[in-house]
Amino acid sequence: MSDTRDQTAHDAEHDARNDDLKFWLNGKIVGKAEAVVSIYDSGFMLGDGIWEGLRLYDGHWAFLDEHLDRLFEAALAIDLDIGLSKGEIEVALEELRAANGMETDAHARLMVTRGVKDRPFQHPSLSRSGPTVAIIMEHSKPVLGRPIRLATVPHLRGLPMTQDPKLNSHSKLNCILACIAAEKAGADEGLMLDVHGFVNTTNSCNFFIVRKGEVWTSTGDYCMNGITRQKVIDVCRAEGIPVFERNFSLVDTYGADEAFLTGTFGAQTPVGEIDGRQIGTGALGPVTERIRALYKDLVAREASR
Repeated sequence: MSDTRDQTAHDAEHDARNDDLKFWLNGKIVGKAEAVVSIYDSGFMLGDGIWEGLRLYDGHWAFLDEHLDRLFEAALAIDLDIGLSKGEIEVALEELRAANGMETDAHARLMVTRGVKDRPFQHPSLSRSGPTVAIIMEHSKPVLGRPIRLATVPHLRGLPMTQDPKLNSHSKLNCILACIAAEKAGADEGLMLDVHGFVNTTNSCNFFIVRKGEVWTSTGDYCMNGITRQKVIDVCRAEGIPVFERNFSLVDTYGADEAFLTGTFGAQTPVGEIDGRQIGTGALGPVTERIRALYKDLVAREASR
C-alpha cells in the first residue's frame, strides 16, 4: 500500500531556533511582533511585488549573484525601483544572517513590493510610500518522507502577454489553485502543462524526467527559468550526461525511468508517482542521485570561492 501521508516539496525538519527569529524590514532588524506591513501595502492588497528565495550553505548564499540579477531584472520589468543596490541587499542579508546566528541549512525569502498606497485601488501611482523591502530567514533543513506524488492539473502556465511565467512575482494565485487541485486529487504537487499541452513545471518547482539515460526538461518558454534548473542543466553538460530542453508529453512522462523536481529549497527532489502511475521504481533513481552529488559539489566549489 502506498504511503498517503500529507507532504509538500518544502517540508523541513522542526527547528526550535525558529521560535525566536529576527527579520529585516525596510532597513531595520526587528522581532516577529515588529515585522509587520501596512494593510495598504501593494503586496498585501494586489500581489504587486517580486521575490527571490536564497539558500545558505556553509556561510555562503548559493548563486547569490544570479538571484540578485534576476531580482533586479524583474524589478525593471514591472517598473519598480527597489531603492537599494545589489551591494546593499548583500549587506542586509549578512546582517540578518549574523543576527540569527545562521551558518548553514538556512533559507531566506527576499521580498520587494511597490510600497504603501494612499487608497485601496490598483493604479501604481497610488503607491506613494515605499518600496517595502523585507527578508524572512529561517533555519531550514529539507526532509522528505517519501518521493513526491504529482497530479496533472487543469491550470496552465500561460503566455507572456497575460502574466509572464518567468516573472517571480507575488501574484501566485494560479500556482496556488494548481496546488489545491493536486491536493484534492490526493497528490503533493500539481503538474502543470503549457498552452500547447506539453509538460511544463509543477506549481512550485521545475520538473525533469529521465528516459534511457537522457535528462529532459521543458523548453523553458512557459516556466520560471529556475537557477537550480539551470545549474542541473550545466552540471549534466559538464559531466557528459545527455540533457535536453524540449517539448514532451504526458505519455513520455508516464514512461520515464525517473523524475525529479528542482528548486532553491529542495535542490533535487525525487518524484515517485504521477497521476497514480509509478515512475520507474518509485524511488530515488541513479541518474537523479548522481545529479544530486554533482550539484552538491558545485555548491561547495561556489562556497569555497
